Amino acid sequence: MNGPIDLRTAVLLLAGGAATYIAFQHPGFGTALLVGVAVVTLLHILLGRR
Repeated sequence: MNGPIDLRTAVLLLAGGAATYIAFQHPGFGTALLVGVAVVTLLHILLGRR
C-alpha cells in the first residue's frame, strides 16, 4: 500500500464493521443484509458487462 487510505475506503470499512456488529446482535437483520448484499453484487456484475 502506498500512503494512507482514502476516505471512501475508510467509510466502507466503518460501514462494514457496523453492519457486521448489528448482524451479530440481531440475526434476523443479518439474513436480510446478506440477501441485500447478494442482490446488489449480482446487479453490479451483470450491469458491468456492458
